[in-house]
Amino acid sequence: MVGSQGIRLDRYVAGNCPELTRTQAQKLIDDGMVRVNGVVAKASLKLSVGDRITVTIPPSAPSHPEPEDIPFGILYEDYDVLVIDKPAGLPVHPAPGHPDHTLVNAILAYLSFTPDTDDPMRPGIVHRLDMDTSGVMLVAKNRTAQADLVEQFKSYTVTKVYLALVKGHLAPEHGVIEAPIGRDTRNRKRMAVAAENQGRPARTRYRVIRYIDNYTLLEVMPETGRTHQIRVHLTAIGHPVVGDATYGVKSAHLSRQFLHSHRLGFRLPATGEYVEFESALPSDLEQALEDIG
Repeated sequence: MVGSQGIRLDRYVAGNCPELTRTQAQKLIDDGMVRVNGVVAKASLKLSVGDRITVTIPPSAPSHPEPEDIPFGILYEDYDVLVIDKPAGLPVHPAPGHPDHTLVNAILAYLSFTPDTDDPMRPGIVHRLDMDTSGVMLVAKNRTAQADLVEQFKSYTVTKVYLALVKGHLAPEHGVIEAPIGRDTRNRKRMAVAAENQGRPARTRYRVIRYIDNYTLLEVMPETGRTHQIRVHLTAIGHPVVGDATYGVKSAHLSRQFLHSHRLGFRLPATGEYVEFESALPSDLEQALEDIG
């Protein structure tokens, strides 16, 4: 496509790709799938006559995910909720790049029915973990439970405790990282600490468990739930998560980032009782600690 004078990029793409809404056009731009004159550009870019716009539309995921027999651990289950122990390497829901072989596919096979929730592509999903993050995750089994749990996450009443190994000796031993997070302007597939008016507020507490050689094992408590929040915040203070190739560097001790959802606490939708569930550190992370220590 060839650009027109003064039109915003997202408006132009949506107007010239009838199969896309403006929201979909915005997401493609955010994901780095739209280039202007060969360069990834922002949605707000004002076009000039003769600008050449290239749009790459990835294959769409299936309209409804299919059940797949993929193993995962179960920590608790009742009529409303399923608390699972997610293995590392398993994406949470279908998306371009991994349309199947996800946790959603596994949940559908385990339940033998589709949870009665609003989004057929993310049935019961009320929060998410990165693909290579392991540990406790919560799934709703009906609309009432989903609405209740979503509200708990929105009001920041859910307890979330992660274990992370970071490079260097982090000091002080207790602290709070407070910095807004938004899309990285240099790489739209990453997140980054942003200016106040360009990112969303984000707050992360941490506590040092112990120092191991030139590393620090942490308990990390994100108070907000931004994309890649823990990884971005720890990198921003100069202590990236070990093995995080996106925000730090690869590790000789691990094939993924050392980040584990260790404990999750919430109120049961049916009774209001507060409960907590824990997931032990997986064997690959235990082995990394042994190798380092």
